Amino acid sequence: MKISANRKKLLFAVALVFAFCFRLSFGLCSDFWANSDDERQIYLIGLKYATTGEWPYFGPDVSPAVQIPGALQGLVVGVPLRLVRFPEAPYIFLNLLSFAGLCFFAWYCTRRLPNLPRWIVWWWLLTAPWTLNLSTQVVNPSYVLPAAILFFCSVIETCPFLSCDLIPQRWANFMMGFALLWIMQFHLSWVILLPYIALSFYCQFKHQAVGAFTSMIWFFLGTVLPASLLVPTIVKFGLGSGAGNTVQMVGFNPANLVQHANIVEGVLGRFLSFASFEVPRFIGRNTVTRLEFAKENVWLVPFLVFLTLVGLSQAIILLVVWFRKRSAEKHWQAVKYFTFATVVLLYVSFLFTSKAPSSHTFYLTLPVAMLYSFYCWNTPLQKKSWRRFALVVLICGMIFHIGLAVHNFSSASLYLDRARIQRAIDEHDYRLVGERRTGARY
Repeated sequence: MKISANRKKLLFAVALVFAFCFRLSFGLCSDFWANSDDERQIYLIGLKYATTGEWPYFGPDVSPAVQIPGALQGLVVGVPLRLVRFPEAPYIFLNLLSFAGLCFFAWYCTRRLPNLPRWIVWWWLLTAPWTLNLSTQVVNPSYVLPAAILFFCSVIETCPFLSCDLIPQRWANFMMGFALLWIMQFHLSWVILLPYIALSFYCQFKHQAVGAFTSMIWFFLGTVLPASLLVPTIVKFGLGSGAGNTVQMVGFNPANLVQHANIVEGVLGRFLSFASFEVPRFIGRNTVTRLEFAKENVWLVPFLVFLTLVGLSQAIILLVVWFRKRSAEKHWQAVKYFTFATVVLLYVSFLFTSKAPSSHTFYLTLPVAMLYSFYCWNTPLQKKSWRRFALVVLICGMIFHIGLAVHNFSSASLYLDRARIQRAIDEHDYRLVGERRTGARY
């Protein structure tokens, strides 16, 4: 039985609505009161702005003496709270952002790889562990992903050896500029993007000559809006103090290379896990807490074991396939070397920071890992048997994440004490939810 084009569009629209609701529901059940204080601190930055009206000159705390400058973090949380005035408002806005970014990325990947089953690409991107667990909860790396998608798609489209001419050059440059200044106000990993910008402009000047100056204008136009939210901080505190002491995070640190050179827990393993079904990292911080989760949710154990094995297999295959020399896809060689260069850049970058290479510290490179993985899976997924297996994995993933959401809802989510947050909003007193960390300038 053939389905008409209009009915296909309707089914696709219904599926998208369901996917958004699923992601939003999962995000609302994510950690808020327990385990880590980061989520509550990010929420407090916006809640303070919403309840007091004080301009948020600084954003997330990096360490007791280091804070990211700019108002963007406070505004993306605080403005929804001022407009709607209920605790879920920032989650809805964040999920709209991340959902839109991932839909754009799904469109982009399927256009680059037209033979890849579209339903797999869309389903996987919207429900993969690293896009579901992190980009749906109110914490600063979650806001990085939508901009990182725009950034890397734009860089790729401005480099002739990678481009498929899917994004007009002017808009690619505009999005690069916008994404850079956006990410700058959420996470210090923005510095990783600078070499990509240099590569992009090198390619543009090499192939366009005079026309590249127009591209630079579009790039700087893209920076205007997010950069304007940095201006009040610089005006009030000056260039030195207004930087939030972030320069303290820079320093030669060879220990990062020595301690994190192993494949599993080092940069390479964590990078590949972005495009794999990594489960253990999201059910507990260590073996003890993960075993406790398994004991409390025995019915999820078969899914947990199966998906963990799938995730490990995915990462291993992604590593092995890199050595494949030939592929039917035109850009295979360029994509795999672009991915290799990204991993090398990450290793080098962590030589010059006191931060250890935890996954969230370079979460912005997830689009590179995902695009590379789609090139790896393109050939196997032409077979019906592989598509059936992918369907089983995706369904099991949905079931597992529903179970995880139910567990978090009653043990860690904002619904443990939503009334307190609502009272803080109604009484214009953010302190009812908690205090900002000692030393935070906002």
